[in-house]
Amino acid sequence: MTDISSQRRIPLARPGSKADKARMDEILRVDHAGEYAAVRIYKAQRAVFEGRRGRDAVASDLQHMQAQEAVHLARFEGLLNDRRVRPTAMIPVWRLAASALGVGTALLGEKAAHACTEAVESVIEEHYADQIAEIGERDPALAADLTQFRLEELEHHDHAVSHGSREAPAYRLLSAVIKTGCRVAIKISEKG
Repeated sequence: MTDISSQRRIPLARPGSKADKARMDEILRVDHAGEYAAVRIYKAQRAVFEGRRGRDAVASDLQHMQAQEAVHLARFEGLLNDRRVRPTAMIPVWRLAASALGVGTALLGEKAAHACTEAVESVIEEHYADQIAEIGERDPALAADLTQFRLEELEHHDHAVSHGSREAPAYRLLSAVIKTGCRVAIKISEKG
């Protein structure tokens, strides 16, 4: 017999106000960490492409996406401060991992950089959709922010696909590794 709770993407509601606060803290902590990492990935990719002949368009696209992620990050930084939630202790690790992922995929070429974007954004948009469903009634303002951010993440995803992400070398493997890394990072960041 299959455990039904393991099939749910949306966590079950926790009883009590302290548990509700703990869950909201987890949500803010992980979303802050994700946006922090996204900014670092795009920044690292831009550093590889900027100034290289024939790479102006991709560098410009990365700058635009990084700017949108920076807005998301600023919103979560404000929420962490307003609600007195500490960020994850893993920020130094995520800084290194995101920078390495950005540089590594950019060095593999534009299509690999786009494959990174597609993989990351597919996990994040799904993650945001789950959170919107979970907190929509409890925190409509945050759900509205998440809805807007999710739409922008989907734009990044679709842009990556339209610019050849699936033509990257070892696309399936690269995508699977990045998605798994994102999912692990989400679980770790929620708790710590």
